[in-house]
Amino acid sequence: MTAGSGAAHSGATTSASDGEWLRVHPASPFIRGWLALAAIGFFFGRDFVERALQGGPVFEDGFEGRAPWLLAGGGTVLLLAVLGFILTWYFTRYQVSGGFVRVNTGFIFRQQRQARLDRVQAIDIEQPLLARIFGLAELKFEVADAGESAVRLSYLKIAEARQLRATILARASGAHPSGHSEAGPAPEAPEHPVLAVPPSRLAGSLLLSEQSALVFLGAVASMMLSALTENQGFYLYLIPAALGLGASYWRLFNKGYNFTAAVSPDGIRLRYGLLDTQAQTLPPGRIQALRIVQSPLWRALGWYRMQVNVAGYGAADNAGEGSSRTTLLPVGPLDHVLAMLALVLPDPGTPRAVEVFGAGLAGLDSDGGFVTTPRRARFLAPFGWRRNGFTATDTALLIRSGRWWRELVVVPHQRTQSIALQQGPLARRFRVADLVLHTTAGPVSPRLVQAGVEQARALFDQQSARARLARKRQTTEQWLAQVTPPESPLNPLQEGPQHG
Repeated sequence: MTAGSGAAHSGATTSASDGEWLRVHPASPFIRGWLALAAIGFFFGRDFVERALQGGPVFEDGFEGRAPWLLAGGGTVLLLAVLGFILTWYFTRYQVSGGFVRVNTGFIFRQQRQARLDRVQAIDIEQPLLARIFGLAELKFEVADAGESAVRLSYLKIAEARQLRATILARASGAHPSGHSEAGPAPEAPEHPVLAVPPSRLAGSLLLSEQSALVFLGAVASMMLSALTENQGFYLYLIPAALGLGASYWRLFNKGYNFTAAVSPDGIRLRYGLLDTQAQTLPPGRIQALRIVQSPLWRALGWYRMQVNVAGYGAADNAGEGSSRTTLLPVGPLDHVLAMLALVLPDPGTPRAVEVFGAGLAGLDSDGGFVTTPRRARFLAPFGWRRNGFTATDTALLIRSGRWWRELVVVPHQRTQSIALQQGPLARRFRVADLVLHTTAGPVSPRLVQAGVEQARALFDQQSARARLARKRQTTEQWLAQVTPPESPLNPLQEGPQHG
């Protein structure tokens, strides 16, 4: 993605597909800036509203004193803000042409941002609550070389946003010519539902989270201290913890509500959100690394969470609002995990896919062909040395770790950017080393811990060779030419979605 100065192009337009320039919806600046308008109204009109509610005269001193000045000042500031909104809308235009998406903004300092279609990593349609009320949506797309935030189009009519997303994805995939204006808009690709997360399971996963356990232990400790010291003040310490936990519950439930996953020629489609909804599209082959985790509290129910690294999302998406965008599955059973794995890795690279990936999730020692920490180093990880290990298929490297908090990391070979061997003084004493794989920024940090020195060096050379070979086979950035997803042996949900 590049940014630079440039004037907005003129011309009446009717379609984003013919290379002409279009404007966003006229209500867009008001939806983005409604809070500023509300603040102006509150600052200048608070006194008038209070007097009206109390039944007194709106102008206490008639038209003398400060009341007329407040009214005139507030009207002037409000008029200037509305004029600024109108100019912002007038000078904001976008174009899809010549293999690029371009967005022009600014009426004093003009800027043009553009993104290459063949570098598009993901496209989201976001609908904040106010935009949903007016039937509008924001289109946001990430590119691999994004140094700043994603290119955004706010706001479009929801039908226009879906149409533009379909056109961009079709051209980025190579299914639709990107350099010819007569190509026309692309139809939205059909999709096949894969799974859905019911609200009851999402709520259960929050109640069985580590935060809940900490608050529960804090409550028990407070009761014990209150009983021993006869001081009821210890209960006060639970108030901020309970408020923080409630806010965290609401944020996660609001973001993960009604989570559904589907597959289409465009890629993996994720939809979620209670008040603010989001429709996310991850093209196949764009996921850089994947992590599957299971906490001890989830083990009895067989639940897992899946997170991914996607080029363009960046480190800013590791927490807060962005964490939902890097979540491939907020909570789900093993068959849902395998179904999503089949979408990310259509070719698992082994005929024993279920056995190998199952051993990565719950196995010990050499189950599934994993190479684990040598016995001589068991004192460095007395509970986890039989779990910590790796194996490789023809298409991906699998790294597992953790006895209590189980974790499996999957890195496609062509997404390995660089590799490093690390060894501290204690590791040298036990002749073990860590191997670190570098991918794009995100919540997944692939790291093989406490591997034998000989195995780590051999894996370093082998993985470097696998990555080079896999990148040579990838001859184009257009994913339709790279990926033709077969029926994966990993997917147990071939017959349809499961909602339980």
